[in-house]
Order: sequence, then structure tokens, then C-alpha cells
Amino acid sequence: MMRMFHIDPPRARALVLALLFATEAGAQWRYDPKQIPLLPPYCKYAQGYREGAPENRDPAQIEKWTSILGNQNFFHLHHYCWALETINRALYSETDKFQRDSKLCYSVGDIDYVLDRATPDFVLLPELLSKKGEVLIRIGKGPEGTTALRRAIEKKPDYWPPYATLSDYFKSLGQIEIARGELEKGIAAGADAKPLERRLQELSKTKAKK
Repeated sequence: MMRMFHIDPPRARALVLALLFATEAGAQWRYDPKQIPLLPPYCKYAQGYREGAPENRDPAQIEKWTSILGNQNFFHLHHYCWALETINRALYSETDKFQRDSKLCYSVGDIDYVLDRATPDFVLLPELLSKKGEVLIRIGKGPEGTTALRRAIEKKPDYWPPYATLSDYFKSLGQIEIARGELEKGIAAGADAKPLERRLQELSKTKAKK
């Protein structure tokens, strides 16, 4: 079930199109082999994708990912793969902002579909929450996006992407010290320091220009 989002008046048209897109997306989704290299390795063995090519029905691979991710989680995970496809098309193929934001709105619904059905110990929860937060920020839902990102950090404090996204967001608002603090929290928590340290260096240059 797709969730409804409150969209500010300037984005009302995007929501309408997202709703129209949502009513047809499931029925219109078609396996596209060109998308597979852009998706995580488990996607090709998820529901729907298995019918796309014989190699996607490899019982050993299906059993492997079911064991790693959990039967219930893997059963629903194709919706996250659909969300990633939608995001890829929105960001890299869609030139019209209205259409792009509409697709991004819908991708959040697919991510939520998985989040609502995932087990509490699902290993991909930090990733899903981070992706949701990133998309929400892109469509102008910053406060909701930061909430999702902080939930990702709660699930896995040493996972670096949500710290980076939070920092980028606050930097875009001109809140440099808060942006710096998010990066320092991530490094202190043991997250991968390279992408966070790189952003710290960029922030120092930004501050120096002010």
C-alpha cells in the first residue's frame, strides 16, 4: 500500500502525478536487463526479476539471499529494487523536474512497503532508511528526511551514508557547523572515515570563503 505524503502547494502537481504513476507502476513494471548492473546483486534473484532471465532463477543464489536476508524480508524486497529502478530513472533519465519529483515521491512508497514488512533485525534497514531520507530531502521534505536518516543511524551507528547525507543537507541550508558536527559524529562512531573526512575538508574550504 502506498503511503500518502503532505506536499506543499508548489509540489501539489508532482503528488498528483505520483499518485497516477502509483496506480499503474506495478502493472506496467517490466524486467529491464539494462537495470540489473545498476542494482544490488540480490535484486536479480528477487520476485519478479526471477522471471526475467533463466540465470535469475538459480536455486543456490535464491537460497543464499533468503538465508542472508531472511525469508520474510527477501519475499518483499523486490519493492526496494523497484524503488531503486525508479530513483535511477528519475535522477539519470528524467530531465523534467515535475516528472522527476513525481517518480521520486513514488519510490518512497515502495521503500515504505518493505520497511513496513521487514523484521526488526533486517540487515538492510539502515540502507533502506538512508535511501528514504535521501529521497525525501531531494523532494523538499527535509525534516522527514532527517528523521529517516537518524533512524538509520540508530540501527547502525557505524554506517556512514546517513551522516554524509545529513551533512550535505545542512550544508545546503548554510548551517556549516551543524553539517560539520554530523560528520564528526559519524567518525566518532566508527563509520568509514574517508567519505566523511573528504566532506570535512570541503566544509573547511566553504567556511573559509565566508
